[in-house]
Amino acid sequence: MSHRNARLTVFGRRLLVERVASGRPIAHVAAEMGISRATAHKWVRRWRTEGEAGLADRSSRPRTTPHRTAAAIEARVCDLRRDRKLGPARIGPIVGLPASTVHRILTRHRLHRLAWMDRPTGTVIRRYERDRPGELIHVDVKKLGRIPTGGGHKALGREAGRSKKSGVGFDYVHSAVDDHSRLAYSEIHPDEKVATCADFLARAAAFFHTQGITRIERVLTDNAWAYRKGLAWKAVLSDIGAAGKLTRAYRPQTNGKVERFNRTLLEEWAYLRPHTSNDERTAALADFLHTYNHHRCHTALGGHPPISRVNNAAGQYT
Repeated sequence: MSHRNARLTVFGRRLLVERVASGRPIAHVAAEMGISRATAHKWVRRWRTEGEAGLADRSSRPRTTPHRTAAAIEARVCDLRRDRKLGPARIGPIVGLPASTVHRILTRHRLHRLAWMDRPTGTVIRRYERDRPGELIHVDVKKLGRIPTGGGHKALGREAGRSKKSGVGFDYVHSAVDDHSRLAYSEIHPDEKVATCADFLARAAAFFHTQGITRIERVLTDNAWAYRKGLAWKAVLSDIGAAGKLTRAYRPQTNGKVERFNRTLLEEWAYLRPHTSNDERTAALADFLHTYNHHRCHTALGGHPPISRVNNAAGQYT
């Protein structure tokens, strides 16, 4: 992409070669376009050699890097990162490199963020995304402490809130997230029993259908008993024509999209501000879901909300 002060964009380069091709001297065309003759010659030469493709931007990376760190040293840096989870400042003295060089090596091998690695094994977590809406739905339950009447510790302070919290119990936030579009649906229930989970899935499928996801192929869950053995859950899967899929044991990353949604749920709904009652927090969920699906920018979707990808997949560009 051209920088903001660039004299020539792709359109300008095309205009340059058109003027030169019409028979005008390169020096005259370069002067009127505010560029050097060397630059004008470069783009004309690329156009004559490569055609229209030669006018596009290309990487400035050199073909060879003679002073790049030796492969054996890079391998040792990566091993230290995977095995001991050390940072650049600690790896540098071990291998005899500056911390900045170690950081560049880790970045090159996508090891510079520990969050991208599986902590027990040190392997980079492979991110994936299904090709179309409805191909895979992630389902999970988030257990959340209820708020006593008058507010809990976030509204009243730690000591006052603790005395009121005993015995209030928990809410269970059931959520379903489409893998491709990140479109989300959530409900709050008093438990996570088989019947509750099954009824939630049926309503979630109906919601996705109203949003344009008319077919759900697979539903991914953790290994909770309701999902593994529940007959009502399996009956709903059969009714909507979907196959059930379970994550690997102790690998919540597999169901990562709904796990990440749970974190957003807490940050932007449950803990966004102090609530004075459980009903007040529950009532705010609908507004959060509408904002999340229709207005909230999502980095994995190029800054667009989830509904835009559903519409885009259906050919309805918004």
